[in-house]
Amino acid sequence: MKRSLALCLLLLTFLWGNAVYAVETTILVLPDKAFYRPGETVTLHVSASTGARVEATIRYLDETITTLSAPVAEGAARLEWQPEPLAPRGYGVDIRLLDADGLELATTSTAFDVLERWIQAPRYGFLSEFKPGRDNADETMSWAAQYHVNGLQFYDWQYRHETLLPPSEPYVDVLGRELSLETVKRLIDAAHERNIAAMPYTAIYGASMAFYREHPDWALFSSGERPFEFGENFLIIMDPTPGSPWATHLLGEFARVLDETAFDGIHIDQYGAPMRGRNSAGEMVSLEQVFPAFINEAAALVEAKRGDDSVVLFNAVRNWPVAAVAPSDVDAVYIEVWDPYRHFMDLPRLVSRAQELGGGKPVIIAAYIHPDRPHNVRLANALIFASGGYHLELGEPGAMLADPYFPQFGMMAPDVQATTRAYYDFLVRYENVLALGTTDAPDRAAALAIEGVMTNTRRSRDRVAVIARRGEGRETFSLINLMGIGGELWDEPLPNGPTPLRDLPVQLRVDAPVERLWYASPDDRDPQARPLPFTQRHDDTGRLIEFTLPSLDYWTMIVVEYRLDR
Repeated sequence: MKRSLALCLLLLTFLWGNAVYAVETTILVLPDKAFYRPGETVTLHVSASTGARVEATIRYLDETITTLSAPVAEGAARLEWQPEPLAPRGYGVDIRLLDADGLELATTSTAFDVLERWIQAPRYGFLSEFKPGRDNADETMSWAAQYHVNGLQFYDWQYRHETLLPPSEPYVDVLGRELSLETVKRLIDAAHERNIAAMPYTAIYGASMAFYREHPDWALFSSGERPFEFGENFLIIMDPTPGSPWATHLLGEFARVLDETAFDGIHIDQYGAPMRGRNSAGEMVSLEQVFPAFINEAAALVEAKRGDDSVVLFNAVRNWPVAAVAPSDVDAVYIEVWDPYRHFMDLPRLVSRAQELGGGKPVIIAAYIHPDRPHNVRLANALIFASGGYHLELGEPGAMLADPYFPQFGMMAPDVQATTRAYYDFLVRYENVLALGTTDAPDRAAALAIEGVMTNTRRSRDRVAVIARRGEGRETFSLINLMGIGGELWDEPLPNGPTPLRDLPVQLRVDAPVERLWYASPDDRDPQARPLPFTQRHDDTGRLIEFTLPSLDYWTMIVVEYRLDR
């Protein structure tokens, strides 16, 4: 498969007598940053096993912007380009490797984007290894940047839940892991060199048993004098009501972290339960009301410490209480997905609802899928990305989140790395029609029909899901293939991928004359936008267009551009 950093193979055969020899040509391309701020220069590092020159075509959607060229010397080439200071905007890069005679030896592609802040398009990832002596910080961030991961949650980096910074170096955390703050700081610095934000994990109400025993009246109680516990003798749930002793203490810990490290904000976790309790005075505490109030105080603190680039995230576990926290001062809506949201089609519905509740804020989905389930990974990403959302899953080199305890990640096989890279390239390349500047348009999804194929998306199998987004002067229709997948649940392994579909007759009802129609897919060998011939006509119900979609494997995106002078 042709992709950035993918191995692009061209077998050149030479006859010598009766022997046949094969020469393998490889080409890789790496952007030097996870994203670029307006005014920054884009640098692409290309390595090739042979060849004399590389040519790169930079495209915005289906428009060619410029072409770059550089010689290959000692297996490497460097391409630089200064984009216009337009943000947010995603670009595709298509690269050809040529020999001295101009013969094409291999091709590959990548993407990059220009953002004012990383949180505009938060391709959020994770780190979970902070041992003393970790010496691969630069390699880690290089790996993250090739997937365009632009924010990292430093998971369980802290000394204790109630005392975030350690008293000594190195230190042992509550689970007995030996960690190093120097390692944490090196990773933060390396992340910043690649324009990757670093976010420290914290918990809004977790404290050690020892801390609770020192402050028994700071807890949240289930009944009488019995506090809520999380895990057997692991953590005690404290009362995070703003103004309470615990809330004041925790905000003080946040301030210490921001004063003594270069973290870019605060990531706040909760555990999904309890939902209410009583404080030490016996008064009822509704966490659905307390959470947004605490978030707003934390956001004010972080903004005072970090200015306009400050970011606060909060985990709506099991989508609760998303209606309360989405409108708060969080910078994105972050949802950890659990039962009852187990069906594939629950994922786009969660994204859509969170976008609505958050007034258009970005949505980050934490849905843990082991990389040994490649069909689940691919379909889940297609559904989340097509809905304008983002998926927390990457960060540690070669790894993918597979468990709510992040250190228990899974390692991706080479083919899973390649397809996942393709999907992240596609997400960035087409972000201006998938997410940025677009809104959910469920009414328009019903306007598209495929002859002989069910497109009702309430179910999660044996149909093609249609996800529609509306932008200025255009509409985007993503078709997600759920035909023949043998299951409806994203968290249960699929026995096979979807049945490939070819030459699909499509009919789309429109309200205005169509100027252009084009499509692209991360499943195609070539991710470039391609024009779609179509016909327009009227019937008794109004205007419609008809066209034939050449292929649908997992995900194909169709973009309709309307005449602006109508």
